[in-house]
Amino acid sequence: MKIDWKKSLKKLLEKGASYADVRYFPQEDSSILYMLNGNLLEFNQLQEQGFGVRVLYEGAWGFAASSDPAQAGHTFEMALKNARTAARKVKRPVVLADKDAVGGEFVSPCAEDPFEVEIGEQMAMLQWLDGKLNQPGVINREIILQTNRKTIEYYDTEGAEIRKHLIDIYPRVAVMGIDADGGMQSRKYMPPRLYDTRGWEIMRRENWDQETERIVSELRQLLEAPVCPQDTRSVILLPDMMFLQVHETIGHPLELDRILGYELSFAGGSFVRLEDFGRLKYGSEKLTVRANATEPNSPGSFGFDDDGVACQDCLLIDKGRLVGAISSRQSAGEANRNARREIFPGSGGAARAASFHRVPLDRMTNINVDAGEDGTLEDIVSNTERGLILGGERSWSIGSNREHFHFATDIGWLVEDGVNKGIVRNTSYGGDTLEFYRNLSAVGDASTWELHYVNNCGKGAPSQIMQLGHGIPVCRFDRVKVGR
Repeated sequence: MKIDWKKSLKKLLEKGASYADVRYFPQEDSSILYMLNGNLLEFNQLQEQGFGVRVLYEGAWGFAASSDPAQAGHTFEMALKNARTAARKVKRPVVLADKDAVGGEFVSPCAEDPFEVEIGEQMAMLQWLDGKLNQPGVINREIILQTNRKTIEYYDTEGAEIRKHLIDIYPRVAVMGIDADGGMQSRKYMPPRLYDTRGWEIMRRENWDQETERIVSELRQLLEAPVCPQDTRSVILLPDMMFLQVHETIGHPLELDRILGYELSFAGGSFVRLEDFGRLKYGSEKLTVRANATEPNSPGSFGFDDDGVACQDCLLIDKGRLVGAISSRQSAGEANRNARREIFPGSGGAARAASFHRVPLDRMTNINVDAGEDGTLEDIVSNTERGLILGGERSWSIGSNREHFHFATDIGWLVEDGVNKGIVRNTSYGGDTLEFYRNLSAVGDASTWELHYVNNCGKGAPSQIMQLGHGIPVCRFDRVKVGR
């Protein structure tokens, strides 16, 4: 059934709406394969389609969605009715930041659509990987392969017409074993995005032989390794741990809707205040962070956000100073009004909804740390007197406003007088967010920079699970409590 979306939107304006948009998903596909110890325990495939309508009426939002195109007229009317109802109670009228009327198309780079790969070939890949992991010392082997594909059409009353076709793939392998004290140890590998592509070809190009052998070898060493000491020392975070550090203690606290208080009862708040922008020393001068939704090979790159704003490379932290936030048209406009000054010249292009039946929220794109000038991992280690190299996220605990944190990692290597002394287990570290980043003392060069994906970032109520990426170099932080 063909719907004239632009005509339907125009009717909303004629009935008093000040703004409206519609996101139409002709088709969205998702798939998960989960193998444990050579047995396929989960094979889920989901397909859905539908559209969601937002209406702004007298400063209040109304939203409605349907999976039935035949219900388009009713759904548009319901969105307007919901906005009119909300307008009776609104205390802070929504003001949208200006934007350019854009039209365009974004297609994520993909040479081989994973949904066109026969399930037999996918299963053969999982079985082959399981064989690589099935070695002495390994008591559990996990392989997870998640794929997503969606097409989105976007139209609004300001003239935007956008079409997006997004494909992503998320492979993960893990091994587990029991250490000398009866505790469970694990090592896992989620390939960083080293290629300008987001398709099945990642599975063919990835050096699985080397990486599976590495994590099995590290697991065996973990099972016999000494326990991490409890003291204060420098920590050197590898990209497969640093990405989570950035996600939880830079990404989430810099979501502008969270700063404005909209997530307090859902996912928590932020220690950042509007008066902090341009003034707060978030970290040392070695810390520069961007929300860069233009990275070609990441799920945090999508061409245009769900406000119809083109993706951007936004500076968040400039040589340690807080200068920007992860924002949308609504949050940027509200923040400027509340602060009584222009903090944000416009939207950061970060409004995203997980599906057609969810409303857009301020969401992380690719929250990246610029590479530094302190050399390779080996260079940083050689210049560390007492340190701990940490890799692989294991567990995490974060303050509700992201003001402090405690993380456990899969593995660590003790450093004494510039020398790697070997693996230790049960590694952990914690601290206060600002103090931690102000003690950033070394940032690896471009050779250490890797882009890691996050495919399970939750936010909002009802919950929305979003995908994104983090480009991260090796980083060293001084005076950190570890092993507690």
